[in-house]
Order: sequence, then C-alpha cells, then structure tokens
Amino acid sequence: KAIQGDTSDCIPGVAGIGEKGAKDLISRFGSLDYIYENIDSIDIKKGVRQKLIDGKEMAYTSRMLGTICTTAPIEKDISSYIQTSGDVEKVKRILSKLELFSIMEKLLSLMKDTDENIKTADVKTVEYAEFESLSDLYEHLKNKTVDVVYFNDISIYDGEKVYIVSALMPDFTDFMQNFFKDDSIKKRTHNAKPIFAELDEMGIDCNSIIFDTSLAAYLLNPNASDYSLDRLLQEYNISAYQCERECPVLKLTPVADVLEKEIEDKKQSALLNDIEIPLAKVLASMENIGFAVDKDAIREYGVKLQKEIDGLQQSIYDHVGYEFNINSPKQLAEALFEKLGLPAKKKTKSGYSTNADVLEELKIYHPVINEILEYRTVAKLKSTYCDGLVKVIGNDGRIHSSFNQTETRTGRISSTEPNLQNIPVRTERGREFRKFFTAKDGYVLVDADYSQIELRVLAHVANDENMINAFKNNWDIHKSTAAKVFNMPEDFVTPDMRSKAKAVNFGIVYGIGAFSLSKDINVSVKEADKYIKEYLSHYSGIDRYLKNVVEQAKNDGYVTTMFGRRRYLPELTSSNHNLRAFGERVAKNMPIQGTSADIIKIAMIKVYERLKKEGMKARLILQVHDELIVEAPEDEALQAAQIVSEEMQNAVKLNVPLPADAGIGKTWFDAKK
Repeated sequence: KAIQGDTSDCIPGVAGIGEKGAKDLISRFGSLDYIYENIDSIDIKKGVRQKLIDGKEMAYTSRMLGTICTTAPIEKDISSYIQTSGDVEKVKRILSKLELFSIMEKLLSLMKDTDENIKTADVKTVEYAEFESLSDLYEHLKNKTVDVVYFNDISIYDGEKVYIVSALMPDFTDFMQNFFKDDSIKKRTHNAKPIFAELDEMGIDCNSIIFDTSLAAYLLNPNASDYSLDRLLQEYNISAYQCERECPVLKLTPVADVLEKEIEDKKQSALLNDIEIPLAKVLASMENIGFAVDKDAIREYGVKLQKEIDGLQQSIYDHVGYEFNINSPKQLAEALFEKLGLPAKKKTKSGYSTNADVLEELKIYHPVINEILEYRTVAKLKSTYCDGLVKVIGNDGRIHSSFNQTETRTGRISSTEPNLQNIPVRTERGREFRKFFTAKDGYVLVDADYSQIELRVLAHVANDENMINAFKNNWDIHKSTAAKVFNMPEDFVTPDMRSKAKAVNFGIVYGIGAFSLSKDINVSVKEADKYIKEYLSHYSGIDRYLKNVVEQAKNDGYVTTMFGRRRYLPELTSSNHNLRAFGERVAKNMPIQGTSADIIKIAMIKVYERLKKEGMKARLILQVHDELIVEAPEDEALQAAQIVSEEMQNAVKLNVPLPADAGIGKTWFDAKK
C-alpha cells in the first residue's frame, strides 16, 4: 500500500518512510524485491534503511494482500453461479465456527426457502399445557428434571409439555417456595443469577439448579461476547423445538442437552456445579444488598476537586499564554508543539498524540506537562467517581453494582453500573473515595484480602522449591528475590533493589519481556534482560514451568487453571509474530490469574455459606480482585472477621500458605487500613 502511495494505515517500515519516500525508492530501484535483496549496498539514508529492515515482513504481507490472485481454483462454468437455496446447515456450521453470528443472521434471512432445508426430523413439536392449580403443577413436577426460563413469566418444560406460571396467579409465592426449594426437582436454567436474585428477595433458598446454559457456554468458549440462547442455537447448529406460543424454554432445552455433553467431555462439570452456579447465588445476594455510601460527603469532595481543577486549568493557561480546551487533543497539541515548541513525538491521523505516554516523555521539557497530567487525573476522579457515583445511588442510600461472571477471559468477576472494582487506590486522592463507602447504622465493615496470591499460585503450579520455601518461612518475597537477582545478602538489599525485584516478580507472572520491564523500572533493556535471566536461574522451577506451559498450549490449543477452566489460544498458530508473542504471554499468565480467580470464587462461596450456616446477620457485599468485604453487626464483627479469614485461607490446599488478614472499620477506608 505504501508503494502505491497509500500510507493512511501507516504500515510499519515502508509506510514509515512516507508516500513520497516509497515512490522515490521504487522509481530509483524498480521493485520491492530488488530493494530488499540489495538493502545493505544501495544508497539509502540510515534511518530509512532501518525502517525498511524492521518492516520487511509487513511490507511483503501488504504487497501480497494488495495483489489479485489469478490462480484461485474457481469454477469457470457460468451455470455454476445460478443462485439456489444453498446448503443452510453447511453455511451455519461454517459461520458458527468462525463466530460470524451477525453475518449468519443477515445471510440466512436472504437465502431462499430456508425452511425446506430444515429436516423435519430435527424439529420437535411440543404441546403447551394447562393446569388446574399451581399446587397440582408442583405435585406433577416432583422428582423430575425440568428446564426453567424466568422472563416476566416462568416457563417450565418437563420433557413433554410446557407450563407457563405467571406472578399474577393465586398462590404464586407458595409455588415458588415449594418448586425452587424442592431438591427432588432438578432444574436447568439459562442465566441463573436473576433467578437467584428474585428468590433472594423473596427469602427463598434454592440449591436445586443443576445446569445453566449461559455459564456452561462461557466455560466452553470464554472468548465469546454473547451467550444468549439465540446465539448458542447458531453456534452449536441446533434446531429449537416448536410450540403453539413463543417459549424461550424450548430454546433452552436443546442447548442444554448439547452443552451438558460438551461440559462432561471437557471435564468441566465440577467447575460449573461447584463454583460457577453456587457463585451466581452469592453474586445475586451481593447485588441485592448493595454497599451503603455517604452521598453528601461525595458531593463535598466533588466541590473540593473542582476547585483543584480550576486552579490547575488557570495555571496551564498561564504557562501557554492563552485559554484553550485542555480536553481537546488537537488544541492541546497546538499549545504544546506549536505555541511552546516542545518536541513532538507520536503522530496519528488526526495530528500529534498527547496521550499519557507521550506526556510522560515530555515532563523534562516544561513544568506545564506535570500540571496537564495532574489536571487529567483530578478531572477523571471528579467526573467518574464523584459525579458518576452520585448518579447510581439507590433510594435506599446504597449502590447496587452488577457483577458479571461471563465477561472476562480469565474467569475473573467484573463489576458494572458502577464498576466498584475500579475505585482508585494507588493515589492519596483516590484512596479518599473509600471513606465514602460505609456500613449502615449499627454495623461495621470487615475487609480481608489475600497477600500476593498470584505469586503463591505460581510457586505452587511451578513447584519451585526456592519460592515455596520463601513463602513457607514467611520471608519478604520481594527482598528475597532481590537478594538472588542482585547476588547479595538480604541485609544489603536497598529499597530500590526491592522495588525492582517486585516488578520482576509480578512481571514474570504476566510474561513480561526485557523491553517492557526496562520501561517499568527505568533501566536499559540489557539490564532488564539480565534481571530476568538472573531471576529464572534462581527460580528454575518457574523457568521450567513457563517454557512447558507454552509448549503444552501449542499442542493443546488452550491452557487451563487448577480447576479445569480453559482459555483457547488461536494466537499461538498465527503467522503474525506479535500475535504469537501475545499468545505466549497469555499462556504463561492465564493459568496463574485464572487459578487465583477460581480461588477467590471458592472463598466467596465458603464465606457466604458459613455466615448463613452460623445464623449470622453479617453478609458478603463486595469482592474486588483478591479482597472480600462483609457488612456485619457490631456485635458480630470479630466472629465475622474470623470466619472470613478462615474460609479464605482454607479455600484450597496449596504447597504454600494463603494468608488473609481481616480488618474492621466503619468505612471501607478504615477497614482496609
């Protein structure tokens, strides 16, 4: 594309020399092949030569993509191109495999006579059933396995007939109580969490859900972005049952039949039944309870931050010499690079970049840069957390976040509306927000988190003797690592050395390379590479694990956690070097991060069940990565703290201890301290 004069996409290497440069090279030397065959001898500027060398692979890829293939094996008989109804099932299988579900919907709607392509044998007509009373229906359903969809009404399918139960019916509450509490009635659902939430509001405990299609689909394909029944029917090429009225439950049944077998084949039944389904109940309870906040204090803090924003804004104007929109990248670029004459860095299609990385590099040139970075930080806190949190406080004075367990590829729980897992804690200003999250009157918060859980999981799965010993002996793992990396006694390790060793420790978990580490700890790439090599020489078990897990992933096409959670890695077979490197980093990290996520989920379930078993009023209200928060009556605080610590520490058995100390306080800030 660059050779043809199109440099809009800025392909590395060739596009980096610009349209004119590319044209000049081709006009001088005739062809791309000649340039690369004689790159060392022809007369090219040093910088241009390096760009060409660095971008060689992309240059040839770009040429290949821009060349029409005249040898493709196509049918030359014109009659072969007469439109027919097509093979609908084959199209669905291909598009499902490629996860092109939106295209599938559009294409199938255009194909003619699609109904003729659906085999009658694949379609099962189901009868809609009437019933005398809800008590009769309950008696009829006893000792059966049924499929249940809760959407306005409750649709129940017992394998023969569909029953619709409306909340307007007499004895509806009694039916719900009997039906969902009865363990003899095994239930398969789609998206169990809203069902658990409704039952929780009604004070009904349910332990009889044995399968959930949305959670199963997530375990089978964590890379997907949608787990609706319609998409699952397409993905697994399933024909839904038919009924005289539209019944979602008849989409659930065939999907559940297929996914149950898939889950069993992949040995993920325990992961689904012992972790994900029970967790849905815990999350539903947490959403219903919510987290109390001090609205007035948040507003007051917002006013304080606005004064800081105004002061920073005026100071920036004074430095530049005129007023402009600091939030506009274009206007900010003009102020910095044209008015102040600072050295421009990265250029984008819309102009010079003013992102955080660019500004960090410019800090040494002018004091205004620090103020711009500070302005952005404070403005973000004000808009996202002060203004944003106030908008989502419920009538009960609590924030009811939504917890999603089918969103991340590693198995971690995510939080939305608002994202309480993203409350800033790294800066003093950010930590202030924890003061606004409080316990209700007569209650306190109990806060416990795991200490270095991912490193402990790494020590366990890698079975590294040195790291296991460090954790068993309660040594300072970062100081111990520094002593090994810098080859000196621990007593001589400086805070700077410990800080660098800490970056290496956590970087290794994420498959960090020398270049990224060098930027993180501000050393040369050569020095960072030396740190990594020293680390892996002393922690040889970890070195061995990291190599083996990548090779295993290449063979299997996926990696797994200790509990059988999978992440598929098609990137490992990519022809693109960057994608392959990404796949290798994920292969190293996902088993560690995913296992840590599974452990905290197990701990949540155990804490939730233990509090209920002991008849306490204390309730789990929030999970943030490796941290659990319980709201407890003041007279239950010590008991709740003991329970949370015990259940977290004993959630699983590892080769290393899993300490989890609990704090108590009226606010999240106080409990965390």
